[in-house]
Amino acid sequence: MTVYFIGAGPGDPELLTLKAARVIGACPVCLYAGSLVPAEVVACAPQGSLVMDTAPMTLDETHGVMLDAHAKGQDVARVHSGDPSLYGAIAEQIRRLKADGIDYQIIPGVPAYAAAAAALGTELTVPEVAQSIILTRMSMKSTGMPEGETLENFARTGATLAIHLGIRALREIERQLAPFYGADCPLAVIYRVGWPDQLIIRGTLTDIREKVRAAKITRTALILVGPALADSHGFPDSALYDAARPHVLRPRVKA
Repeated sequence: MTVYFIGAGPGDPELLTLKAARVIGACPVCLYAGSLVPAEVVACAPQGSLVMDTAPMTLDETHGVMLDAHAKGQDVARVHSGDPSLYGAIAEQIRRLKADGIDYQIIPGVPAYAAAAAALGTELTVPEVAQSIILTRMSMKSTGMPEGETLENFARTGATLAIHLGIRALREIERQLAPFYGADCPLAVIYRVGWPDQLIIRGTLTDIREKVRAAKITRTALILVGPALADSHGFPDSALYDAARPHVLRPRVKA
């Protein structure tokens, strides 16, 4: 018996990987986070299988279902949104599985920041503008952030920031980031990326809060911020395809 932690992607059922779909389609037990994973994603579960939305359940309750499945020799598809390695709360589940001697595997999924960049039609790593992406979140009512993991510290790098759980903290995000990125730094809020009601709001650190308020968005949104999001740059082409720079797969300089 194996518990499969499966990344369902950001919401679009067509972004489910082939492996993820195959495993969901073979497991007699499927637990999915219904608040973030649409039912269409787990529609490929076998007919007659146990499919449960874990949104109203506690950690002990979901683990109890896994224990029951283990006793029956049934594999479990534990489906999370995005990629389970990012804010998937799988570490605490894995800890319990290990304590009970239950095997598990992790199947990666499309992370929200990648789907958001695709929806924006942009690259997040622009030559000589930003070559790093920092995935972080605001603490708000959730678990506190470790010491040193602050927006100010991240902003000093000039990297592109992907901020989770921050839609209700836009004023604080502006306060912490503006001194480093500038008040007119571009920012995008992507609401329910990959879902049918996906909404993209573009703005700057200073005007995005009013735009989000007007759209009445209060949850389930990812924030991308940084100079790489600007509509145009005077950036150079990357060295990857530069005819004047040979490499192992293109050893000769081309005219």
